[in-house]
Amino acid sequence: MPRLLLLWFALAVPALFGAVEIAKPTTSRPHHPVRAVVIPVRTEIGEPALYLLRRGLKQAAQQNIDVVILDLKTPGGSGESAFAMMDAIDKFPGHTIAFVDDEAMSAGAFIAAATDEIWFAPRGVIGAAAAVTAQGQDIPETMRLKITSFLRAKIRAATQGKGYRGEVISAMIDKDLVLNIDGHLLKKSGELLSLTATEASQTYGEPPTPLLAAGIADDIDSLLKQRYGETAHVVEQFAPTWSETAAQYLSSISPILLGLGLLGLFLEFKVPSSGLFGIAGLCLLAVVFLSSYVQGLSGHEPALVFAVGLVCLLVEIFVFPGVLLPALIGVILMLGSLVWALADFWPGQPSVDLHVFLQPLASVGLGLLIAIVLGAMLVRFLPKSWFFSRMVLTSTVGSSAQIAGLAPEVEIRPLIGRQGVVLTPLRPFGQVEVDGNRYEARLSFGSAPAGTRVTVVARTEFGLAVEIAA
Repeated sequence: MPRLLLLWFALAVPALFGAVEIAKPTTSRPHHPVRAVVIPVRTEIGEPALYLLRRGLKQAAQQNIDVVILDLKTPGGSGESAFAMMDAIDKFPGHTIAFVDDEAMSAGAFIAAATDEIWFAPRGVIGAAAAVTAQGQDIPETMRLKITSFLRAKIRAATQGKGYRGEVISAMIDKDLVLNIDGHLLKKSGELLSLTATEASQTYGEPPTPLLAAGIADDIDSLLKQRYGETAHVVEQFAPTWSETAAQYLSSISPILLGLGLLGLFLEFKVPSSGLFGIAGLCLLAVVFLSSYVQGLSGHEPALVFAVGLVCLLVEIFVFPGVLLPALIGVILMLGSLVWALADFWPGQPSVDLHVFLQPLASVGLGLLIAIVLGAMLVRFLPKSWFFSRMVLTSTVGSSAQIAGLAPEVEIRPLIGRQGVVLTPLRPFGQVEVDGNRYEARLSFGSAPAGTRVTVVARTEFGLAVEIAA
């Protein structure tokens, strides 16, 4: 029996191992080329650079790009835009690399710090990220301390688990910080840290860890070959188009455009002008949509909601004038679509963060405030102006005015209780003729075709209020 067991063991064990060996794959899985995209950040950091980066990252996410490389050559710029760019980089699901091609100073250093790796061109320089005023002047000491503390906290949050990066970038922000790593004094108090490619590549500690740089490459092609081998290739080089550049700047004044657009719609209700104010208002609101869509901040859904709101508004004007409910629904849908269009949603975002709507709500709210203030000023001063008197209030019907012997600038007499005739359909706005003069009028309820007899019941800043005569 023992011999049989030994014989079984001698035969079974090699078979078992042989089975294991047979179960192993005999061929390796094909290695697919790494898909990489280059997004240039080669201007001053501001809203145009932010919009370009955001569009590129969103498109890369939609196309399942593996690696996004930021081609950095910037002297710095707006800290607010830099933080927004850092947030956008953090949302990208793939790998991100910053390539410092010449310089990434000030806000450019923040953007580099947010990526997964930082590579340098041989002559690349990074650093000097202290906060200054928009004019480049020093900030008062108390405010400087507050801002520096905030910036350092922001960088710490963005660089957790990335070696010495948090300490190094902090030394670029705070001139009072002393940077001593592994017994080497890299920066003393009273100066800001800036690093060359060689200095950023120095290793410290055990195991040796690069100070900041993952590597040095002559160009992006060389970077890809060093990092991924010969399999990597650049899919696309992003660049702004002329229309996108224009839209980027239009977006910066979107609250003003919103305010003027809403004011145009308001004036179309108050002062019917053959659609002039309404068309102008809709065109301005369309510009807001255009700028948002080109920058990749919205899809087609907000425009569809806006169109539904516009239809409700037109139904109020032409089908059920005076009902107010369609107009109220239309205004709510239009304002809601504007907020939606300006919100920054990302591909594959699992849930909607309410903070996404804060800035759009502020922009639309500011636009409404501008419209209300300008509208109040127009209501207060426009009826007394030469332009308004020429355009709406005192224009006369030629033949009737001649028969009555009245001049175009005739002063409007008390007309309450007088009857007149509808010249253009009242839906609910239009024109009526009373005593040989033509006036802008609003029907209190419903609509009235041309030729209907009406009675003047009140005088408003923008014309007459009338009712259908009994």
